[in-house]
Amino acid sequence: MHQAVIAATGLYTPPHSLSNAELVQTFNAYVERFNAANAEAIAAGEVAALTPSSVEFIEKASGIKSRFVMNKSGLVDPEVMRPDLPERPNEEISILAEMAVEAARQAIERWGKDVSQIGAVICAASNMQRAYPAMAIEVQQALGIEGFAFDMNVACSSATFGIKTAADFVASGSARAVLMVNPEICSGHLNFRDRDSHFIFGDVATAVIVEREEDAEGGWEILGTRLKTQFSNNIRNNFGFLNRAAPEGIGATDKLFVQEGRKVFREVVPMVAEMIVQHAGDLGLDPTSLKRLWLHQANINMNEMIGKRVLGREPAPGENVIILDEYANTSSAGSIIAFHKANEDFQPGDTGLICSFGAGYSAGTVFVRKR
Repeated sequence: MHQAVIAATGLYTPPHSLSNAELVQTFNAYVERFNAANAEAIAAGEVAALTPSSVEFIEKASGIKSRFVMNKSGLVDPEVMRPDLPERPNEEISILAEMAVEAARQAIERWGKDVSQIGAVICAASNMQRAYPAMAIEVQQALGIEGFAFDMNVACSSATFGIKTAADFVASGSARAVLMVNPEICSGHLNFRDRDSHFIFGDVATAVIVEREEDAEGGWEILGTRLKTQFSNNIRNNFGFLNRAAPEGIGATDKLFVQEGRKVFREVVPMVAEMIVQHAGDLGLDPTSLKRLWLHQANINMNEMIGKRVLGREPAPGENVIILDEYANTSSAGSIIAFHKANEDFQPGDTGLICSFGAGYSAGTVFVRKR
């Protein structure tokens, strides 16, 4: 068995930043038109009036201030309110694969080695743009990597599930190094006409290279990984190929992202905090001594509560990394963005935690130590 190491990470940030103020302006223009067009039905109690959004509401509910998106024009148009991403010919690289390749190239450059040493590619993400061929195989081809590749989807926990899978491949000898990518166009599955969720998501892509310890120069020793799933309908997206078999359902709101936010908060926070503490104990680690938490970036209130329960106190500035104010919720990529952007001050022997959680419910913990 071989010890696995996180050797390098990469980040692709889309070109367009979209502020809360811009989202609110678009949403409220839609609300004003909807309420005016349905004034009589609203007065008769037949239709519920829509409530405007506000910057203050968004920041209090989520901690989000802006997000990056692959297309902005469609999202700020009250007549459209979805990304405008034209379909590409099959001969061109698909947009999610292109994002993943950009993140992967950055990781490979930071790694400083040739792609011939990579034996597998995993595309772990929430939002695959097609059923097949696998996005991972397209990324593999674009980068000139031999070996094998496949897609996996565990919603917002996809990256930690992907890291564990990569570490297992390395440990077993299936590959000396594995590239794991997380391309997410979350704006594509978000209902921008829903006040409770129109602000949640952003687009991004991240990449992680996992390799054998004996091959690594520096990097992060993976001390332990743990995965957990527990079925829940409280976060759901019913979009899929079987929708065409039930055409009356096409266009229904549950074909986009829907959640029972309060239930998710009450059920996920204790589940994740307990999982972290138990896993740390099993590894002989004191969770209160972790130098940094790189948590899934879903909601600042969830992250602050989990951080407080794990550390046994209010986290000091920088201990519990928050990037969702700038990136919003980027599903599988959130914890990897946090790790990528906030680890350069670590010294050999310092320990930290990469953790994700989300729909499923699903959760993953990856404890790491700087080499």
